[in-house]
Amino acid sequence: MNDSKSSVTTPFHAFTLPDWQRHYLSAPDSLRSSLSMVLASLNPQDTAWLYLATPDQLEAQFAHLEQLRRDANGSLASLPLFGVPFAVKDNIDVGGWPTSAACPEFTYVAQDDATVVANLRAKGAIVVGKTNLDQFATGLVGTRSPRGAVRNTFNPDYVSGGSSSGSASVLAHGLVAFSLGTDTAGSGRVPAGFNNIVGLKPTKGWLSNKGVVPACRLNDAVSVFALTVEDAQAVAHAAGGYDAADAYSRANPHTAPAAMSAHPRFAVPNSLEFFGDALAEFEFEQSLERLSASGVTLVPIDFTPFRELAEQLYYGAWVAERTVAVGKIFEETPEVMDPTVRGIVANGLNYSACDAWRAEYLRAELARKINLALEGFDALIVPTSPTIRTLEEMAQEPVRYNSQFGTYTNFTNLADLSALALPASIRADGLPSGITLIAPAWHDDALAAFGRQWQRSLSLPLGATGRELSANALMHAIPTSKDHVRVAVVGAHLTGMPLNFQLTQRKAVRVEQTTTAANYKLFALANTQPPKPGLVRAEGGSAIIVELWDIPLARFGEFVAEIPAPLGIGSLQLADGRTVKGFICEPWAISDATDITHFGGWRSYISHLASLNHA
Repeated sequence: MNDSKSSVTTPFHAFTLPDWQRHYLSAPDSLRSSLSMVLASLNPQDTAWLYLATPDQLEAQFAHLEQLRRDANGSLASLPLFGVPFAVKDNIDVGGWPTSAACPEFTYVAQDDATVVANLRAKGAIVVGKTNLDQFATGLVGTRSPRGAVRNTFNPDYVSGGSSSGSASVLAHGLVAFSLGTDTAGSGRVPAGFNNIVGLKPTKGWLSNKGVVPACRLNDAVSVFALTVEDAQAVAHAAGGYDAADAYSRANPHTAPAAMSAHPRFAVPNSLEFFGDALAEFEFEQSLERLSASGVTLVPIDFTPFRELAEQLYYGAWVAERTVAVGKIFEETPEVMDPTVRGIVANGLNYSACDAWRAEYLRAELARKINLALEGFDALIVPTSPTIRTLEEMAQEPVRYNSQFGTYTNFTNLADLSALALPASIRADGLPSGITLIAPAWHDDALAAFGRQWQRSLSLPLGATGRELSANALMHAIPTSKDHVRVAVVGAHLTGMPLNFQLTQRKAVRVEQTTTAANYKLFALANTQPPKPGLVRAEGGSAIIVELWDIPLARFGEFVAEIPAPLGIGSLQLADGRTVKGFICEPWAISDATDITHFGGWRSYISHLASLNHA
């Protein structure tokens, strides 16, 4: 049985990353006592867990983390995940711990951490356990494990979703701050939708797969479960990055936007299938209405290529990738495998090398159609799953109902897209309903920016914890990103001004309006077209209104190349102490310019000129 709810409650129940950060700031020496309490509270009988850290394994992590803290001279600034407990799906290696992929006969002791685990531990996070899954990550249900089914956290008669069932369950119950899953066909999204949590399915290759038992190497992605979008995004950035040891790892091209446009356009499938689940259909329609009311434009598109590509993953030669991944144990001792998983893997033997190449050509053609269909949109909006099933129903139709769950997920990795599963509502029957936003590769941050707004707009509990989102949890602007350059603009590049297009055509997004420090002067430059101001740091200055924009790093050089003398880009100090890149002016150009500092900003000066012209 699934006994997550019978775990001992601790003061750290449903803690988010900011909660843990505040805790250690107030009690900096409580690492051992806090995490020992968390570990002691976890129920080893809960089918969501396959392995819990031993006291010695926990102590080894404490010692490592304390050394990291000493190396940082006691500062936690370089350890944003200091002492944060997390869970790892048991197809991802933790050095010195067993990895089973939910198949006891497959089990081995990992020599090293998977790259994602190593990256997270380097930022201070602590692994407390490894979680159950559909065996060899084959399934979207959470029932295909010799450990037993992981039950839904809202209603134990229903499935949890899989294959990352255990990671979703322990997170939804608030037992850890975040958890890692994997997602090949939707395994990091379907369990999120079924358990009212956030599931971030990153761009393939952003999070390394080194140290991950493969399901389909060409389509596997390590995923992140969290109670908030903010936490999921932070964890993904901490875990991700190019890894030369993973042949499928990719470097971020730094061309994607940091957020969506001010008035997003979402594509919606022109035909939706819910397999008779009227509650699921109703809740998705309600989500679309909320999106429209918030200013999102919804445009129906032909869903045919998406559906055709989704069908390829299990009903085409791509299933042979799973046969290759499972390998020796299927060849030598297939009887030890879950019968349903064994049947799926066996299907791969029905395809030839010629079939595989035909499947790849078809995948490429459909993926091109899909990416072309999404041009001009900020995202595709779909139900995370069209329906949910009871454990009893799943036992009767294990393959058919599993396939239904993947209707809106299976195509994503085949088409090289990023995705974010979000809580949306609680149905009339008490089960969660979720939506998923899907966008081109490397648009992960843009999806997260919108997802933070969406989650803030809802009055939903965090997972199955009963806790509500803190009123202050998401009230900040877009977080700074190493993939973007934050630039302060002061004149003709402001929103609605003549040169603003030089930002928007490079997928720059407006972050906020603010002011400089109180030691700048603003001048109207002579003989410039269109009219431009010059900003100069000077004694007796004032605070000047600026807009902050995030430009993709790879597009920043193009933008700077278009700036004419006497203007340039330098470092600008803001009123709150931040330093950003911004427009500055060479001092020689001030001699014949008009001092307009007293207007407080370029827009006020332009309005003043307009009033004179109409006088």
